[in-house]
Amino acid sequence: MRGVIFDGTAPRVVEDLAVRDPGPGEVLVRIAAAGLCHSDLSVVDGTIPFPLPVVLGHEGAGVVEEVGPGVTHVAPGDHVALSTLANCGTCADCARGRPTMCRAAIGRPTRPFRRGDERLYNFASNSAFAERTLVTAVQVVPIPEDIPLVPAALIGCAVLTGVGAVLNRAKVDRGESVVVIGSGGIGLNVLQGARIAGASPIVAVDSNPAKEPMARRFGATHFVPSADAVREILPTGADHAFECVGSTRLIRQAVDLLDRHGQAVLLGVPPADAEAAFLVSSMYLDKSILGCRYGSSRPQADIALYADLYRQGRLLLDELVSRTYPLEDFAKAADDAHHGRVARAVLTF
Repeated sequence: MRGVIFDGTAPRVVEDLAVRDPGPGEVLVRIAAAGLCHSDLSVVDGTIPFPLPVVLGHEGAGVVEEVGPGVTHVAPGDHVALSTLANCGTCADCARGRPTMCRAAIGRPTRPFRRGDERLYNFASNSAFAERTLVTAVQVVPIPEDIPLVPAALIGCAVLTGVGAVLNRAKVDRGESVVVIGSGGIGLNVLQGARIAGASPIVAVDSNPAKEPMARRFGATHFVPSADAVREILPTGADHAFECVGSTRLIRQAVDLLDRHGQAVLLGVPPADAEAAFLVSSMYLDKSILGCRYGSSRPQADIALYADLYRQGRLLLDELVSRTYPLEDFAKAADDAHHGRVARAVLTF
């Protein structure tokens, strides 16, 4: 079968990939569409260290092909969206409703793929850039068949991360002010999460003026080219500032933009050894800096919620899909995503 692999040289499409059959508690999914996230590109450029060789991709939707023993919540033929959390479901964090903190779901990739005699790792417990992938049952969430699989693919990362950061981590309330730094795939979902939460005003910050129409479509009430202009809209600062780029300079700006009792939420991924600075004395007015993994999501509940919001017209998915690419055009999709030409590139199978 076909898939996108990275072995330390350059990502490429291969046609001789194989995946093993599902074992107990596992599901084999035929991928229909997969979003290209900057985290995939960050593996390639080394920002995210990962063992190699690896099958890339982690934001996908498809159809269940086969289930292993003990899997009862999905069956062959079901339409599903995939999450990246292969959480155990039994540890203290899972029991508290914090599956993103499950230690079984962090830094423990498996190797279900083969090319000849060589075994390949899965990325983010998912590897959606393959015609078929093997995931744990907890990662598979059934969705209604009337939801197209191309936009549904984006729920599994961009939506869970962006909307989840607003609703689950920051817990934005009605009438609170929100600043979103970066209007890419994650930033747009933070914007629509803020809109769904009833925040106002919602200020998008991006140096690319071409992103303004999309940012406003997703919920921005204001669009400015730099953080300096935010003070004209919010003289005392913001209740919530989300950094969606992964720049230590912008992290500092997010912190500096906070009002009293404000929260800066970090979503962008800088290099693993990056260090950020802030003025300590500014934090004593009950300000907070919050890390956020995967939108503090509970995928089995949240994906179902977001699918329902999409059917109601409250969650935008179709607009996120800037362009679809056949799998063999992965290089073009990656280049467009890297240079910000698309909000989200989606590979189709």
